[in-house]
Amino acid sequence: MDPFAVVPRRLAEFLRPQLDEIAGEVEREVQLQVPEYARPADDTYVRTIKAGVTQALTLFVDRIADTGQQRDLEHVVHTYQEIGRGESGEGRGLEVLQAALRLGGRAAWRRMMKAADELALDPGEVAALADAAFTHMHEIMQAATEGHTEARLRTSGELQRRRKRLLDLLFADLPASAETVEELARAARWTVPRRVAVIAVGGSGREEDERQLLPAGVLADLAAGPPRLVIPDPDTTGPSHGRALAPALRGRPAALGPTVPLAQIADSLRWAARALSLMQRGVLPGEGVVRCADHLSTLILYSDEALVRALSYRVLAPLAGIPAPQRGRLAETLLAWLQSESSVGGTALRLHLHPQTVRYRMRQLEKLFGDSLRDSETRFELELALRAGAASEASRENTGPAAEPVRPSVSSLRSTGG
Repeated sequence: MDPFAVVPRRLAEFLRPQLDEIAGEVEREVQLQVPEYARPADDTYVRTIKAGVTQALTLFVDRIADTGQQRDLEHVVHTYQEIGRGESGEGRGLEVLQAALRLGGRAAWRRMMKAADELALDPGEVAALADAAFTHMHEIMQAATEGHTEARLRTSGELQRRRKRLLDLLFADLPASAETVEELARAARWTVPRRVAVIAVGGSGREEDERQLLPAGVLADLAAGPPRLVIPDPDTTGPSHGRALAPALRGRPAALGPTVPLAQIADSLRWAARALSLMQRGVLPGEGVVRCADHLSTLILYSDEALVRALSYRVLAPLAGIPAPQRGRLAETLLAWLQSESSVGGTALRLHLHPQTVRYRMRQLEKLFGDSLRDSETRFELELALRAGAASEASRENTGPAAEPVRPSVSSLRSTGG
């Protein structure tokens, strides 16, 4: 049964002279309870909201009076769709608009209950009045929500296009002027930071879902290869950005490039992409967000793998004729010895060996390498090569034989004449 048909028509006639007064109460209630709507200085805005409230109340009374209100209903729906679009354009979220409508409905309901009491409506009529009021309120809220959502989607699409243009500009081979960046950033509603860091993201996900979960201020190009996020002023936000990004990353591997001035954003992306590649190969940890700043030496080692291989062929040639198991133990001992500043005790602690075992191995290494172990430049090159070899061993353990090692094989060492 239509609830409007059950409510006594005399209630409509009783409320009609009070509509302006009720509309004023609704307006004051909303402005008092929702700070976003406290804008008495904006005459156009106030008139629009007040007209919307008056139209809604008038239509409610007409529906009770059964005055053929279908055209009026369409007009009110249109009005509240426009209000929803306007609120989206003002930058207010849907939850703010819905809160204002609920508060306004509550204020209007108090006056209706007072009128019902004065007219001595029976319980059935009061129940019908409540049903009619909630139906009317639902239709208004639905219209406002539709308008807000439509405008948000339209604005969001345009905003994303502007932000994509901004990202293309920032990562272009030829750097743009600061003025050009500022102008496009304003159009994209992005505050230009002093410094940025880029996150390169691995795996796959749903682009639209991930973008909606990103914190405010983070630019995203999730269709790029690899997908990338631009984090503004990451050093001022600390670990909070990591927690805020977790819902969007959904456990996917990611690498955070170094923090750089905005003009050097391409460098942060380059190192983040490199770190992500090493994560996928097993050289760096393969889960969570890896910070390039925590793995700079590994990134430097892998910045030119062919060059490191050439270095390794030369400086590790004395180990070429040693059988594989023994060669691995000697290489491990030599690296620990170099890292321990030639301390036998320190090497033993690093490798959990007896010092006598370390001395025995070092005598073997001294026979192989001779006086070069006391040359500072050779020691530096040896540590680079051995560290690269250790990283390659870790890569093979994590990814299997498909991983490309930096450390040369015995056969390749022999082919060099070493």
